[in-house]
Amino acid sequence: MRRTIDWDGDAVTIIDQTALPADYRVLRLRSVDTLIDAIRRLAVRGAPALGAAGALGVVLAIREGGDPVAAAERVAKARPTAVNLGWGVARALEKLDQGAEAVLAEALEILNEDEHLNRIASSHAAEIVLAACDRRPLRLLSHCNAGHLATVAWGSALGVVWHLHERGLVESVLVDETRPLLQGARLTAWELAQAGVPYRVQADGAAAAAMARGLVDCVLVGADRIAANGDVANKIGTYGLAIAARHHGVPLVVVAPSSTVDTSVATGTDIAIEERAPEELRMFSGTAITPADADVFNPAFDVTPAALITAVVTEHGRYRPSGQPSSL
Repeated sequence: MRRTIDWDGDAVTIIDQTALPADYRVLRLRSVDTLIDAIRRLAVRGAPALGAAGALGVVLAIREGGDPVAAAERVAKARPTAVNLGWGVARALEKLDQGAEAVLAEALEILNEDEHLNRIASSHAAEIVLAACDRRPLRLLSHCNAGHLATVAWGSALGVVWHLHERGLVESVLVDETRPLLQGARLTAWELAQAGVPYRVQADGAAAAAMARGLVDCVLVGADRIAANGDVANKIGTYGLAIAARHHGVPLVVVAPSSTVDTSVATGTDIAIEERAPEELRMFSGTAITPADADVFNPAFDVTPAALITAVVTEHGRYRPSGQPSSL
């Protein structure tokens, strides 16, 4: 599979995640405005992929002329919760005084690092999962999409599945549909099908029941921001999964590159949570599913306290709440 986000020498290219699974199409984004639009409407999404988008946004800002810092800041603020977006912008801007080619080189380095770091992080996490689970092969549960499509390549939490599947250690993956935009049903299920991994899609509300019936050996999720104390912001519904997992004695493992750790945020209560447009809940495939005047609460993310998480894993190994990553 091609990279989720890349640079073709003249434009940012992305796999359009709003079109999958019905249509696999690649978009070419040649302006800051089109990149911001793609970020906001989730054509490109996932914390690591957004880090790459942030860096490439600085490249586009320079090529457009005008004030590249102001344009880059617009990119950084396109979505508030995923720390990687601003991280990618900031890292590329550090090279601004060295010229456009240096900024492009830094952005491309971020892309090249991403697959490597996520392979390492998910490899570490695979060993933690195996140590936490007695049963083989494993029945895993995934929420939202933390695979190839959420990164430049390979994936974070779903990368654990790839490692375990290669070793014949995956029986199946339960895929939460992930309301309201169905990233699990549309994207994760598509990736698992492409990889030949057995899976079943389930309604989000079925996850706790699946655990109660003994159908889940481990929950695997990604992260959009990790606070210094190990609290994790991730797709809405993760907190509820963690509560159910703790009640049923099911380990919950978070996998993300270290760029997702934000040590400037002491705890999860300090993380800004994006609220999406009401129409995402009022409509489904263009059809109204609520009364027209229905009030809506539509947070894109929630915060899972560190106490409910078995392990937060980066390329450095298990993350420690002190703010310092450590070895396994």
